[in-house]
Amino acid sequence: MKSGICYLVGAGPGDPGLLTLKGRACIEKADVLVYDYLSNPLFTQWAPEGAEKIYVGKKAGAHTLSQEEINALLVKKTFEGKTVVRLKGGDPFVFGRGGEEAEALEAAKCKFEIVPGISSAIAGPAYAGIPVTHRAHNTALTIFTGHEDPTKAESSLDYDAIARTPGTKVMLMGIERLGAITAGLAEAGMPKDTPVALIRWATTPEQETLTGTLGDIAAKAKVLEFKAPAVAVFGEVVNLRDKLNWFEKLPLFGKRIAVTRTRQQAGELVRQLRELGADAYEMPTIRIEPAPNKREFYELVADSHIYDWIVFTSPNGVDAFFKAFFEIYRDARDLGGARIAAIGPATADRVRAFHLQVDVQPEKYVAEAIIDELQKETSVENLKFLLARAEGAREVLSTQLTKLGAIVDEAVAYRTVPETDDVSGGIKRFREEGADIITFTSSSTAENFAALKLPLPEKLKVASIGPVTTKTVRKLGLEVDVEAPQHDIPGLVKAITKYVVSEG
Repeated sequence: MKSGICYLVGAGPGDPGLLTLKGRACIEKADVLVYDYLSNPLFTQWAPEGAEKIYVGKKAGAHTLSQEEINALLVKKTFEGKTVVRLKGGDPFVFGRGGEEAEALEAAKCKFEIVPGISSAIAGPAYAGIPVTHRAHNTALTIFTGHEDPTKAESSLDYDAIARTPGTKVMLMGIERLGAITAGLAEAGMPKDTPVALIRWATTPEQETLTGTLGDIAAKAKVLEFKAPAVAVFGEVVNLRDKLNWFEKLPLFGKRIAVTRTRQQAGELVRQLRELGADAYEMPTIRIEPAPNKREFYELVADSHIYDWIVFTSPNGVDAFFKAFFEIYRDARDLGGARIAAIGPATADRVRAFHLQVDVQPEKYVAEAIIDELQKETSVENLKFLLARAEGAREVLSTQLTKLGAIVDEAVAYRTVPETDDVSGGIKRFREEGADIITFTSSSTAENFAALKLPLPEKLKVASIGPVTTKTVRKLGLEVDVEAPQHDIPGLVKAITKYVVSEG
């Protein structure tokens, strides 16, 4: 039996980009992932296929497992020789009870490592435009928890010491007791006009910030039902938010956007949307499968050197073609003298990734545009074309080339099929939380979304990558609110951003 190890990993404050590289590396090799309420759900998708995932989240008054049970679970799984990752929001040693878990592992003679994470005590204020230290305002920083051991008869918070200590104070996990805590600090001498900020769901697109003073913040929070999880900041640095608030001013901040691309391709669109502040999540409605007739496809690829032109209509076609090509040949020169045409910059970039040049790339990212560009080059009559395409793709390209006298072979490189597994949890999330915008990047993503027959949010907006997809979406009975003039991922992101900004 292999020797087990438990990694106590800080998952950061919520923004997936704030997880450390080492933290992600641990998740990617985990046999067992033990995660809590404040860990971003995205992280569980990075665990290996077959990894055991155990939720042990704790909220005020609602514990899945007690701390003692969590400790015992970590010891048990590590003793079994597993690589255990205990994923904890923020940093495991900053009011995360990671010290208790490490002690339990040490007492049981289990091997463990600590992987620090970015604490919401620092990142939360930063995402609200509040620096916790600033030379002009403070030279000290105090971090304390408002959530204490419920078995204690009296509070252990030293209000006098907190109020007396100069500088910024940051409180974690105390929103439920905000009234009592602010009253205690005021009674201990902290001025009632001390600026205070509450930051809820910090660093995520759901972030909300409420500002006030020590004297009125509790009343404001009660009226607005401002609830946990939240960070509280006390001190003059709160006033800098008016100038430094950056995250909440991002153009797509707070917009929930469902992305229906395949799991392998959704990441780039999700990343670009998140960088603009959106709460973008993957909801794959299709997946890519190999060529349905592998033998026929490989025979066409093997004969690729006899063609005058090879035309690629998608990055998937490029990947499938060259996977087959390099299984057959070892040298790219075996491609012969064929020239290459590609529809769209993403497709062209995939070709260039194989160190090959693209000879024709139309400005419009549709099949019809290829014909015009090819005719500018030369007459296509009697030239041999190989089209690497998806099963069921539109026939417009082969039909028009044939009409012009070209000799056309179609290599069905892959097919798109409905995604039947909700591995990302996106379908569940769409049912429960909905979305402000849903994106379609191909006709197949729209068709398979419609087949799911999910209830649609009343104000859902639809964003399409281009006219072909738009036509399909409308046939399915949906209205298209956004169509990208530039029919690629950057173009779709720009179009969504322009629409959201114009709508205010």
